[in-house]
Amino acid sequence: MSKKSLSKPNIRNWIEQVKNAGFIVVEQQPGKVRISKHGCAAELETSPAGQPRFAVGPGLLVGESIACLLDRGYQKFWQDGPRLVPAVADQLKALHRFDEDWRAALGLTTLYNEALGTVSARYVYDRVEGREGPRKHHPFD
Repeated sequence: MSKKSLSKPNIRNWIEQVKNAGFIVVEQQPGKVRISKHGCAAELETSPAGQPRFAVGPGLLVGESIACLLDRGYQKFWQDGPRLVPAVADQLKALHRFDEDWRAALGLTTLYNEALGTVSARYVYDRVEGREGPRKHHPFD
């Protein structure tokens, strides 16, 4: 067994691996970095256990913020705070490339559904909204 396989992964190793894969890495604060490529970005931080994890998952880089992908059933949107912007095909392809590239750089496993296309951060289908409340009967006029 090599010495590298025995060492625990840490955020510095991840940073070097994504830099070598062509990502732009910017340190936000100690222990937190932003990685970006293809117009998309994500933020990595160190977990309490010392392992790297996402502070902000992959999304579209909009100015200084990262918009997450929202699936409304009939269309995908970018959500940046309260603002929703329809996602276009080129943006979805860029997010998919970003996801493939960082997984390949870190040697992570890609799940079947992730390999098929872009996976949204949230799924909110219009046919499901409002089911929690009581149904109101509206008689005909």
